Amino acid sequence: MTDPTPAHGLRGAVDLSALVQRPQDRQPEAGAPAGGDRIVFETDDAAFGSTLELSRTVPVVVVLWASWSEQSTALVETLERLVRARDGRLVLAAADADRSPQLVQAFQAQAIPTVVAVVAGQPVPLFAGVQPDDVIEQVFDQLLELGAQHGVAGRVAVGDDSGEAPAEPVEEPLPPLHQEAYDAIERGDFAAAASAYRTAIAQDPRDSLAVAGLAQANLLGRLQGRTLDEIRNAAASAPDDLAAQLDVADLDLSGGHVDDAFDRLLTLFPKLDADGKRTVRERLVELFEVAGTDDPRVVAARRRLTNLLY
Repeated sequence: MTDPTPAHGLRGAVDLSALVQRPQDRQPEAGAPAGGDRIVFETDDAAFGSTLELSRTVPVVVVLWASWSEQSTALVETLERLVRARDGRLVLAAADADRSPQLVQAFQAQAIPTVVAVVAGQPVPLFAGVQPDDVIEQVFDQLLELGAQHGVAGRVAVGDDSGEAPAEPVEEPLPPLHQEAYDAIERGDFAAAASAYRTAIAQDPRDSLAVAGLAQANLLGRLQGRTLDEIRNAAASAPDDLAAQLDVADLDLSGGHVDDAFDRLLTLFPKLDADGKRTVRERLVELFEVAGTDDPRVVAARRRLTNLLY
C-alpha cells in the first residue's frame, strides 16, 4: 500500500478536464455496485465533479475497475461490503476504467483494479490489486485519520430497509453556498458555482474551501466546450500569445501535468510587460489553489515566482 497519510497535505491533482462534458445516462455494467445511493455509487470522467465535492464532506474511496477483470468484480464486492460497514463515514465510487480514461490517467493507474481515495478534493493513492480484508480495513482506518486531519469527518446517512433513498449527509453538511455550488457543478453550470463561491468568500474571507472551489470552478468554466487539440494547436501556433499559453496551462493542470503547467507560465513570465506579468501571477495563484497549496510542486513554483518578482 502507498502511504495514505502525508504529514502536511494531500498529493496529486485529479483530471478536472474530465468534468467539462457530461455523458448521457447509462445502465450499470455487470459487476458494478448495485443501486445508486450515497454510500456506494458509480462515477466516471464527466460525473467526477460531484464526487470531488462530496470528498469535502466525507472521504471517498475510488475503485478503478473493469468488467472483464474477475479480480475487479471481486474487489468491488469486497470494498462495497467493507465501506458499508463503516456506517457512512466512507463512501465508495466505482469508475469503469474503460469508460473513464481521464481518471485512469489522472490517478496514474498502472493496473486494474486500482484503489485511490479523494479527501478535500485531493487524491490519495491507496493500493492496486486484490488485498485481504484486514489490509483494507487498516487502509480505511488510516484514511479516516487523514480525513479528520483535514477537517473531512462527515457522515452520509445509511439507507434503511424500506427502499427509500438515503438522506443527504447528516453530519457536517455542506454550508448553503457550498451546496449551491455543488449543485451547479453537478449540472455543469460552472459560472453559477463560481458565483456561489464568491459570495461565500465575501461572507467569510477565511473560507479556504470556497477559495479552492472558486479556483476549480473558474478553471472548469474556462475549459468548458474546448477540445484538447484546439487548445494545444493554438498554443503551438502562437507561442507568444499569452491567452493561448494560459489556456494550455489550464489544460495541463486539469490533466495532472502540474509541473508542466507551472513551468510554462513561469518561463513566459520574464518576457511579459507589467500587465502580462500581473495576469500570469493571478492565474498562477488560482492554479496553486486547484493543485493544493501544500503540494510540493506548488511550493516550488511559488518560490520560483517570488524570485522572478523580486
